[in-house]
Amino acid sequence: MPGMAPPMTDERQLLLAYLAQQREGIRNAAYGLTDEQARLTPTAGTLSIGGLVKHVTATEEHWIDLAAQRDRGGTAEQRQTDYEAMFWLGQHETLAGVLEAYATVAADTERTVHALAGLDQPVPVPRGVPWFPDDVDAWSVRWVLLHLIEEVARHAGHADIVRESIDGATMHPLMAAVEGWPPTEWLQPWTPASP
Repeated sequence: MPGMAPPMTDERQLLLAYLAQQREGIRNAAYGLTDEQARLTPTAGTLSIGGLVKHVTATEEHWIDLAAQRDRGGTAEQRQTDYEAMFWLGQHETLAGVLEAYATVAADTERTVHALAGLDQPVPVPRGVPWFPDDVDAWSVRWVLLHLIEEVARHAGHADIVRESIDGATMHPLMAAVEGWPPTEWLQPWTPASP
């Protein structure tokens, strides 16, 4: 996908296109990394590329489940364990595996959003979550999609910083490499460093 979402007149398609564009930012930041590099936390924080991919995958799945009013079950203890594990790429996990899971969730988002009645459909606000408002009964599907775009964009920025700290690679050269752009005098696609 090019660096900008395409112009569209259908609001649902446009919101999904912006979400897809931000997903690509995360995927591009992971491009060419080994599993070991995807586990690195080279900045002052504890973020890794693999952890960021897992986090945005779980976050998107959670919000789309809310919009579709799906309950995946599980105990509170299991949900807490899953939440804590979503911030790092475990030794038994691969970057390719978490990227595949992200693609699966993205495809589910597309199907689910198209199946919903409309962007104004209410999405009940879960109760007892300290960062959710107590004085709002429901968001709309539109609000959920805008929130997801904001969430993924925030973490795509984190991924850019983490990636640059790993090997100096930045967004445009990575995007050029992913999309197969030809080299120009002002932009060279990223290539792995020689061993």
